[in-house]
Amino acid sequence: MLNYLWAGMIIVGIIFAAFTGRMADVTNAALDSSKEAVSLCITMMGVMSFWVGLMEIATKAGIIRMASKKIQPVMRFLFPNIPKNHPANDHITTNIIANVLGLGWAATPAGLRAMESLSELHKERCKIYGGSPKVASNEMCNFLIINISSLQLIPINVIAYRSQYGSVNPTGILGAAIVATSISTLVGIIYCKVMDSGNKQQYRVGVRK
Repeated sequence: MLNYLWAGMIIVGIIFAAFTGRMADVTNAALDSSKEAVSLCITMMGVMSFWVGLMEIATKAGIIRMASKKIQPVMRFLFPNIPKNHPANDHITTNIIANVLGLGWAATPAGLRAMESLSELHKERCKIYGGSPKVASNEMCNFLIINISSLQLIPINVIAYRSQYGSVNPTGILGAAIVATSISTLVGIIYCKVMDSGNKQQYRVGVRK
């Protein structure tokens, strides 16, 4: 859908420029934007490499595992129907920690693995308790909502963008970002709990082992 939207905007812009005699401006803007895109990609690649590298070091050093244990009470509250030792727990905690640190690049692979694990768990339960494996489970929907709302203590992406475009104080967004993402995460959690209470699935009985 976004591809059609962007393509439509580009086509409308070119047609408008052709009728108003501003094709030269469109050409210059395209060249400048291409140059700027390459510069931004190089900047973001450096930032991404640095923070993903730190994330990998933290993983190897056991820091992520320690943090995962610390947030297990939160995990049990958010996902009470995922078995305690299921692989999805590790993937979800890694995703949440990466998102909190603003490492969206590191959070994405963990999020995909978490969704795969939740899908496998859902299929197993459907075989036992019934239901359609093609319909997302409550846990899958809840994880997606929490992942999207995502509390962020360090919005690395926004800080990098502001720095790239000459902001005097790139980190000035920090306070507002924490408040905004805290509110969005809280609203997301409340929504999930409300929907869960009115949409209980059959396999919820006796799944915590």
